Amino acid sequence: MDIKVFGPGCKKCHTVLAEVEMAVKQTGVDTTIEYITDINSFADYGVFLTPGLVINGQVKVSGKVPKREEIVRWIEEAHV
Repeated sequence: MDIKVFGPGCKKCHTVLAEVEMAVKQTGVDTTIEYITDINSFADYGVFLTPGLVINGQVKVSGKVPKREEIVRWIEEAHV
């Protein structure tokens, strides 16, 4: 599983990163979390607003902070 969090370093982006880290711990899934701050690469992944979250190449959220429960569900769905 591959998880990418996108953001220029803002508070909301760091919040998403922290929530993703907690969700990964909660699920026990073995994964890589990458925090991407290069705004030139955001569009390459389909992220046009930050914060952004991409799991296994699929944009899950762009422009808002998702709830941890949502992130857990997305991780579990992607892990099946």
